[in-house]
Amino acid sequence: MSALIQRRLLVAAAACLLAGATPLARAQASYPNQPIKLIVPFPPAGGTDTVARLLVEKITTAGGWTFVVDNRPGAGGNIGLDAVAKSKPDGYTIGMGQTANLAINPTLYPKMPYNALADFVPVALVAGQPLVLVVKAESPYKNLAEMVAAAKAKPGSLSMASAGSGTVGHLAGELFAQRAGAKFLHVPYKGAAPAATDLMGGQVNIFFATPQTAIPLVKGGKLRALAVTSAKRVPVLPDVPTVDESGYKGFEATDWKALVAPAGTPSDVVKRLNAAAEKALSRPDTLSKLLAEGSVPLGGSPERFAQFLKAEHARWGDAIRKSGVKVE
Repeated sequence: MSALIQRRLLVAAAACLLAGATPLARAQASYPNQPIKLIVPFPPAGGTDTVARLLVEKITTAGGWTFVVDNRPGAGGNIGLDAVAKSKPDGYTIGMGQTANLAINPTLYPKMPYNALADFVPVALVAGQPLVLVVKAESPYKNLAEMVAAAKAKPGSLSMASAGSGTVGHLAGELFAQRAGAKFLHVPYKGAAPAATDLMGGQVNIFFATPQTAIPLVKGGKLRALAVTSAKRVPVLPDVPTVDESGYKGFEATDWKALVAPAGTPSDVVKRLNAAAEKALSRPDTLSKLLAEGSVPLGGSPERFAQFLKAEHARWGDAIRKSGVKVE
């Protein structure tokens, strides 16, 4: 074969390669060019859903992206996150993970449908928040001490609502019961909204709720807040003491929300998603909205989120093993 023919063949092969690569490069450069499905593994109106919808609203406003929020509740967030893990890793299906389904459930559940550390790509930390221990407004319990005294007097007589078995509210309540030497009757619901409804109706006695769920009902006079589970008081509820200052030194349990994508999602797509989330979280109106709901924006790089997730996975796993808490 002559040198001229060899050169022509090489040029033709290179052209074919470039022709094949160009559409992919163009698609990645124009990402997103279709709506992005955000799977929220809890029902509408709960804490995770509220933060998810706020985030995509601000991303849409800033960049013109289009999102479709898909609520898939059940199994403490496992059902929705499993759907994310099994989705095509192209950046058009992502999930709103949080403490329960990424850090708690892997130890709490005897069998998991996904591997929290291997089946997802960390995209961005979004927000963190404490829980608010609430009772109905007409409850006889005016503070944490009175509630604990009643629980100890008749173990198992106080029913504790949760947004689902294995959620942060469930585990925070169980860990507090261990710490206080009390026993609650756990009543799991499919989300925060129905749990709060039954609390107000008197069907259950207490609820470790997210601030998004608790604050409007507390301010509206329908619920009474006894304590918050953060190390410091929540600015939007300045008169509500922490569990720590109520006599249980060092007790802290916080919830966080974060975006994840299926493992194998291209790194440049992850970076675009992270940049969009960071821009949305830096907006003053986003900050004020989160603070008003009792949350704190987190943010940071995908790499920071990956390190954070490993640490939380280990911390909650250790707490669950020591407490002996099991899901029903």
